[in-house]
Amino acid sequence: MNLRFVEAYYWVVSLQSVSRAAEKLFITQSAMSSRIAALEDELGVLLLDRRDKQFQLTVAGKRFFTYAQRLLELQREIKAEMGAGTHAATSLRIGAIESVLHSWLIPWVQHMREALPGFELELTVETTPVLVEQVRRGTLDVAVAALPSAGDGLRSRALPAMEMVFVGHRELHRKRRYLLADLAGFELLTFQRGSQPHVALIDFFRQDGLEPRRVHAISSISAMAELVEGGFGVATLPLAAVRQIGARKPLKVLSCERKLLPLPVHVSYRDDPTSSLTRTVVDAMLTHLGVSTNHRKNR
Repeated sequence: MNLRFVEAYYWVVSLQSVSRAAEKLFITQSAMSSRIAALEDELGVLLLDRRDKQFQLTVAGKRFFTYAQRLLELQREIKAEMGAGTHAATSLRIGAIESVLHSWLIPWVQHMREALPGFELELTVETTPVLVEQVRRGTLDVAVAALPSAGDGLRSRALPAMEMVFVGHRELHRKRRYLLADLAGFELLTFQRGSQPHVALIDFFRQDGLEPRRVHAISSISAMAELVEGGFGVATLPLAAVRQIGARKPLKVLSCERKLLPLPVHVSYRDDPTSSLTRTVVDAMLTHLGVSTNHRKNR
């Protein structure tokens, strides 16, 4: 049995799409369809129900998927035992929100480069909704975002939340401590509308019966830092990012009578029975952040 055809079938089922599976394996959609057809011919059964446009497995297809996963895992174990691919380049598609990029991502990448000399990184920096959808569709292998991805075959782990702070201009905001009423009078900058920081900021003031003068939704930390530097207003940013950017800009963390809610961070990924790379990379990320590597499957 050709295991390339088995792998093709595994990803078609996992991603519930011939086109997305073809994209993941870097082959054409027609080549992917041919591999599935050849596998069906060899097994003597139909695996996919092609009678309508909706993705659906046959009864035989559901049964064979379990065998396909076991076959691919066995192939991976044999290669690991025999030492195959030990020195091969390893590429992984990772997506992250900008808050992570400006905090611990770069030191982690530097560590990975030393630990896995053949590690090749394909990095996407996007908003949480985009990253969650991309890892669900299989266009990313790992996503680090403010929300976990959910779906069959997906796993997620909570990472340490990021402390959020009010940030102003060092020369324009000189008070030692600010009341909520003081902050409500500023032009406020936070992340995109509907995001956790945006919703948390609005609730933050409403709990005290206050309405902010104006809240601007900005998707970029760099843009918010530039606006604060230009005297536009006060931003809510992760403290870790401020410590990095603040070394180059006249930014100041504003002391407030109450603390903002922290920004939750989750790593989401899909287990790959053909390779241990995803698990290795996620484990390295968890270890770097001081989180237990004991994985529990989230379905």
